[in-house]
Amino acid sequence: MLLKPDYNLKNVYEIDFVKLKEQGVKCLMFDLDSTIMVSKSSTFLPETVEWFNTFIKDFEVAIISNNKSEEYIENASKLAPCRVIGRADKPNPKVMRSYLESVGIEPQNSVMIGDRPLTDILAGKLLGCKTILVGSINPSENLPTKFVRALERSTIRK
Repeated sequence: MLLKPDYNLKNVYEIDFVKLKEQGVKCLMFDLDSTIMVSKSSTFLPETVEWFNTFIKDFEVAIISNNKSEEYIENASKLAPCRVIGRADKPNPKVMRSYLESVGIEPQNSVMIGDRPLTDILAGKLLGCKTILVGSINPSENLPTKFVRALERSTIRK
C-alpha cells in the first residue's frame, strides 16, 4: 500500500538511528512543518536542536518542505544544521530524487520522515525509499488540523 509507512511513530524523537544505520540508511530527509518544527513558528524547539546533534554526524540530512515562502525557507536554513529545500511539491518525488542524486545516494539507502501520509509518505514510497510517519511535534494543534490528521491516518490503518 502506497500510503502505509515502514514505521509509524509517536514523534521524531522515537526514531532509532542505530537501527536505520544497520539497515544501510545513509540519508535522512525530513519534512519541516509539524515534523521537526512547530508549523509556521519559524523556530526549532531547543530539544529538537539537541536531538539533531545525536545523529547529524552519522547521516546525510536534508529538510524537504512543500512550503513556498522563500523567506520562511531561508529563515529555516539559517537555523537548521543541514540543507533546507522548499517548494518540494510532495508527493511528487522529483525534488527528493534530485537532492539524492546531488549527494550520490540511492533512494533505497534513504528514508523520508514526515507527518503526512498523503504528501511525505507517498513521496517517499514513489521515490523508493523507506518511510517513517511521525505525529506532530506540536502537542497543541488546533481542532481542524487534528481532524485532518485523524482522517488521513485512517487510510493507513488497514
